[in-house]
Amino acid sequence: MPGHSNDLTRLRIALTTFFALDGFVFAGWVVRIPAIKEQTGASAGTLGLALLGVSAGAVVTMMFTGRLCRRYGSHPVTVVCGILLSLSVALPPLTHSTWALGAVLLIFGAAYGGINVAFNSAAVDLVAALRRPIMPSFHAAFSLGGMIGAGLGGLVAGSLSPTRHLLGLTVIGLLVTAVAGRALLRHESPAPRPAPGQPRERTPRRPDSRTRRLVVVFGLIALCTAYGEGALADWGTLHLEQDLDAHPGVAATGYSCFALAMTIGRLCGTTLLERLGRTRTVVAGGAMAAVGMLVGSLAPSVWAALLGFAVTGIGLANIFPIAVERAGALAGPSGVAIASTFGYGGMLLGPPAIGFMADWFSLPIALTSVAALAAVAAVIGYGTRRVTAG
Repeated sequence: MPGHSNDLTRLRIALTTFFALDGFVFAGWVVRIPAIKEQTGASAGTLGLALLGVSAGAVVTMMFTGRLCRRYGSHPVTVVCGILLSLSVALPPLTHSTWALGAVLLIFGAAYGGINVAFNSAAVDLVAALRRPIMPSFHAAFSLGGMIGAGLGGLVAGSLSPTRHLLGLTVIGLLVTAVAGRALLRHESPAPRPAPGQPRERTPRRPDSRTRRLVVVFGLIALCTAYGEGALADWGTLHLEQDLDAHPGVAATGYSCFALAMTIGRLCGTTLLERLGRTRTVVAGGAMAAVGMLVGSLAPSVWAALLGFAVTGIGLANIFPIAVERAGALAGPSGVAIASTFGYGGMLLGPPAIGFMADWFSLPIALTSVAALAAVAAVIGYGTRRVTAG
């Protein structure tokens, strides 16, 4: 029906906007961390402890948000979390001690974790209603928002104080939430469209023990791939500069190559999934990322390493969205919460794990763990091929 199709299109646009807003706001905060560190007088160690507030708030809230989405619906929860995210990003520049910074980052992390579960749950419902694998397009919007937020933050860093910059993000965030939120609240989450000849389910089935185990398996896939993203964000530049003697400006492009390649991979993700299916996409992506990261970590030249980072980004691009979508299709918002928590845990685990292994062996050897976990994701993806078929 044309009217129903138009409603779903408007929902898709609204959800895409929230994904992009999330990446934009988070990246805007990240680029001002050095200025906030100087303002609070934090050492590297105490800043690290304060930054744990983001992680702690996000991980705790992710599981709680799954239950909120079941009770109130993922659309209202997305809008509320969008408001909280926009408001809380203005708080860090108002602090003057690491303890106060950690406290406000706990609030910011809670909003960040909550909106990630809520809009991923809404996206899973829309994917089921459209019966098209469009999940990567939402995550591409997040990546694009992050790139725009980081680029804009870099441009205004010299002319605007952190307080004015992040307050500007609050204003933008509230305006975007007001516009996109109206479209989101106007429509309920769409019911899945049944396959031909099958009755429409009115109420979701309660996940059994097998389903819960499968959700955990998809969470492990998310963890394996998010580990690589966290590791490259924190250690890729240092590897290029320290181990390959790259110029600082060239070394700084390392993560940009990875992030840009991941964005391009996600923009092509729907077409890729329609042609290859989920299983082949996960297996091929994991294998490509494993090869790319072996080149990126062990290659003797800077340009070969940059190429390896880009190949890794393309390989990992669609695995996390597939894992979250499959977990949500199996267990609803609770499945999204579990997979997102695993994934976020992997992103947090990556940087310190690489650091410990670099002390024990070397940084290039430590970075090969990204390749190993990408290969594990491919193997698990193949093992769950009956569930990921299609």
